[in-house]
Formats: sequence, C-alpha cells, structure tokens
Amino acid sequence: MIKVFKVVLINISIFFISALIIEFFFGYWFDKDNYGPYMREHRLRKTNYEIKYENNTYEFIYERDYHGLRGKQKDINLINAVMIGGSTTDERYKPEKFTITSILNQKFKLNNIDLNIVNAGIEGQTTRGHLYNLKHWFPKIPDFNPKYYIYYVGINDQFLDTDIEDFKDGMVLGDNIFFDNIKSRSIFYDHIRKIKHKYYSKEKKIEYDFDNSIKKNNDIEFLSYKDFKKKKDIEKILVEHDKLVKSYLNRVKKLSKSTKKIGGVPIFINQLDARGYNNEILVALNTSLIRFCKSQNLNCIDVSRKLIGKKDYWWDGIHTTPKGSEAVANIIYTDLLKFVDK
Repeated sequence: MIKVFKVVLINISIFFISALIIEFFFGYWFDKDNYGPYMREHRLRKTNYEIKYENNTYEFIYERDYHGLRGKQKDINLINAVMIGGSTTDERYKPEKFTITSILNQKFKLNNIDLNIVNAGIEGQTTRGHLYNLKHWFPKIPDFNPKYYIYYVGINDQFLDTDIEDFKDGMVLGDNIFFDNIKSRSIFYDHIRKIKHKYYSKEKKIEYDFDNSIKKNNDIEFLSYKDFKKKKDIEKILVEHDKLVKSYLNRVKKLSKSTKKIGGVPIFINQLDARGYNNEILVALNTSLIRFCKSQNLNCIDVSRKLIGKKDYWWDGIHTTPKGSEAVANIIYTDLLKFVDK
C-alpha cells in the first residue's frame, strides 16, 4: 500500500513539475505585452442574446476577439480607426450590424472610403477607463496602429467627479486580482479559453424585449437643444456643475495629449440619453466638451445639438435601439468626413 502511494505521489509530482516547466517557458509570466488581469473579462467572450424589436426576434452571439475587440478575430493591420466608449459604444445588446460602429463602416464601404473602424467599447467605462486603454490595452495589441481614435463620451462621466486613477473603471478589474493574474498568464488557461471560444454552446441566452421596454419608458420626455435654449440658462447649469465639468475636461485633455503622443488623431463625440436636454448634468458635459474642443482646436462632433430624439430611439432610456443608433451614426458620419482622409 505504501509502495503504491509512493508511485502515485511521484507521478503527481512529475505532472506538476512538468506543468510548471511548461508554464515557465511557454506561459506569459514574463511577457511585457501580456494583457494582465485587467482585460481578462473582455477577451475571447461569447454570449448568446435574443432580442425582440419591432415585432421581430433576433438571435445573435455577442463576441469579443482574442485582443478584446468586439466581433470576430480580425486583421489588425487593416484597422485604421478605433471607436472607444462605454456600453453605448459596445452595444452588446443588439446584433453587430445595428451598432453605430458597424453602420459607419457600412457607409464608408458604400462610398468607397478607406476607413475601417473597430469597436473597442467597454461597458461602464468613462474617460478614465479610456486613458487606461491607451496605456495598458492598445499598446499590447500586435500591429495595432490606428490613425483615428474616436471617443464617444459623456454618458458614464456624468457620474464621475474625481480624477483618482483606479482600474475598476468599466469593470476592467476582476473580483480577485490574484486568480485573474494567474488566468491571464497561464498557457494552459489560455488554450482552454480558445477551445471554449471555438466550441461555444448556444444553449444559454440572455433575452431582452426592446418593444416592451420602449413602452415602459414612454413617459420620458425628450428636450431638444432648440427648445432648451428657449427655457433654460446654459451658463447657470455650467456653474452648478463646475466641479464635474473641470474633472471631465481634465481627462479629455489627457486623452487628447496621450492620443497625439502615439501618433493618433483624437476625435470627440458627445451623446444624449432619452431625456435629451432635460438631463442637465449631461448638458453641462456636452456643452463644455464642444467649447473645449473649439478653444483647443480639436476635432469634435456635437451629436447632442443635432439629434432630434424620438421615443423609440432608446429602449431603456440610455442605450439606443437600432433606429436610434442609425440616427446617431448618420450625424456622426457627415461630420466625420470632415476630419478623415478620403
């Protein structure tokens, strides 16, 4: 019995020692370009969704590739623009073809314009998270060198009045940094995720009923910029939210500087929720962003002033429906043409 135990113990020891040797030589423990624990939850992801919209049912797989970018694995060398933002950029709740990024790409392709935008939106991210992307995510993607960095910002920053840096922004940090670190650097775990990603099961799915949600939010009143000017004083609103605005513009300034430092062209776009100019906090951020862009000679697109929102443009008050995304994309496209090489 003791002899059998020794044999088993020796075999187990050999197995673990062999695994450690393989990890040491083939793992990512000393790789400076390893994504680390912070991006683990956003790489090689697949989630099955089913949404009901305009009496149609759409079943699709929300997917992020090996590098954490939305969609299937792509040729990094062909990417010359990246769209960065929170969940309103990621748009995981609807098929990729209905997202703002995809609609823009369709328009560029239709008009023979050489611009291929990749979706790098991360749910919950603010401009603080976007600064993190420039330091700890994008530089680690091999051959990733887009010319245009399109920042679709404001929605999440309305809740952030501090410049304190931490990596919890946008859920880029897992619940347990120790185990997340191991998972992100292990060669075995990396291969397991690739296999799991390849043979993903479609059985489990997340369901959303856009039609029902739109009805529930039917009492939300949208205020356009034109009507806002007749009723409210923008200068008073800016003073009221001065602290938030200063913090926001400080991060925008850092984003602009950091983007230019790596040879990129920053383009900032503001946005609205279903309340439009009734959301005074967002009004303060959107207005200050455009003013800042003009003072710094930056490329900016003022979606907030041009968008005439309708009740079926947002399904939950914040995230746009396919119809809402198309309306936003149409505004962005027209102005984006002014900033890009044809």
